[in-house]
Amino acid sequence: MKERAQKKVVALGGAVQFGLLAAALADIYQRPAEQIRGGKLPWTLASFANFVGPLSYFFFGRKRVSPRHQHPGRHRAG
Repeated sequence: MKERAQKKVVALGGAVQFGLLAAALADIYQRPAEQIRGGKLPWTLASFANFVGPLSYFFFGRKRVSPRHQHPGRHRAG
């Protein structure tokens, strides 16, 4: 039973790691380069470091953008 629980924990960790990697890569390539500290290529490479890379990108790699400046082509009605 202990071995089965260990396999589940490893599978869950792998799924979380893959999800973080996919989210980081998607964000890197959808976000304009001006909104990323240090450039897209270094953060792409760093994202492949287990857990640390994607989390570092989300905490340190993205510049904070005010909601007003996120979508310059969109305006609120009213």
